[in-house]
This record gives sequence, structure tokens and C-alpha cells, in this order.
Amino acid sequence: MEKFTSMSGIVLPLDRANVDTDAIIPKQFLKSIKRSGFGPNLFDQWRYLDHGEPGMDNSKRQLNPDFILNQARYQGASILLARDNFGCGSSREHAPWALLDYGFRVIIAPGFADIFYNNCFKNGILPIKLPEQVVQKLFQQSQETGYQLQVDLQQQRIMLPGGETISFEIDGFRKHCLLNGLDDIALTLDHVKQIKEYENKHRQQAPWLFENN
Repeated sequence: MEKFTSMSGIVLPLDRANVDTDAIIPKQFLKSIKRSGFGPNLFDQWRYLDHGEPGMDNSKRQLNPDFILNQARYQGASILLARDNFGCGSSREHAPWALLDYGFRVIIAPGFADIFYNNCFKNGILPIKLPEQVVQKLFQQSQETGYQLQVDLQQQRIMLPGGETISFEIDGFRKHCLLNGLDDIALTLDHVKQIKEYENKHRQQAPWLFENN
């Protein structure tokens, strides 16, 4: 998993509450268990005017000009600004995969669905919870073309273009994992030495369990 320390990026304001994981990545695209390749189908049902299916050439599909992801001034956005209860619905991990594959590294919202929130940290995305009134202020400011924010995880702060800073809270363990690029597998591998010591000790104490190995 890629480390997250700090970044600056264009903000895309998705002005919809209760965005569920089926809207983030529709169910027909869940056949793959790879973590890559989902970006072109992020928000598929809103992004395109036709119905998407796996294997389609998305470059030949007709884009929905009214959907914000398709507007020129938000191209290359890496910070997603959302409304409350973002990521609700089913617990599919493909949702953060699609967001990350598109290029989003930070999601700012008043609140997230719990499972989606946890899955973001496991996949290198920083979800930031801010008060409703602060998020509303960011929505108003993000209407400016090229609006960018700088996010510093180490300092736990967001820097606005005018110099104002906004602090945010984050669990210490999750912060450690993001700063060091540690997903569940990497966390396990950090304890390889202890695991091997335990296995050797267990083999000595109960050798009959390992006779056929």
C-alpha cells in the first residue's frame, strides 16, 4: 500500500448525501478481485448515459455532461468532497478500490458508513470527518475553478488556499498505518519473527501435530 504523508490536489465537490457503494461501483463490476481497473467505472450509472457492463470500451461510451466528474475544471481531482453518510449500503471493498484507481486519495465528508470508512484506511485512502458547517464552507469555496486543498496527515490539518487551516481527528493506529503504507498483510508481516518463534515452540511442544508435514 502506498504511503500517505501529505498531498495537494484539486477538490471535486459531489453534492449528494447518502451515496451508497452501488453508486460508487455498480454490482456488475464486482466479478474481479483485483484492486485495479475499476477507475473507469467509478460512479458508472451517473457518469455515462448508457448502462455499463464489464469489458465495454468506456472510451466509446457517451458521457453524461451534467455529472460533475465529467466537467473539465475537475479533471485530475484527487480530493473528493462529499455529503453525510458517504459509502453507505453493502460492504464491498471494491468501492475504495474504484475511488483510488480513479485518483482520489482523500475524501472529506461530515460522516461515513462504518465499513466503508474502515476499508478506506486499508487501501490507502484518507477519509476525513469534518463538522457539517465546515464541509458546507468547503462546498461553497470549491465552486472556484482549480480550487485546491493541501492535506497534511502528520500534522492532521487541511490548508486552504487563503492560508486558513482546519484540523481533523484520526485514530492513532490508522494514522500510523497510512503514514507507513501498512495494510493488513504488511501488518502481519511485521510480526514474521514472532510468528516463526511461536510455530517452532509449538512444534517442539506438540511434535505429533506435525508428523505428516
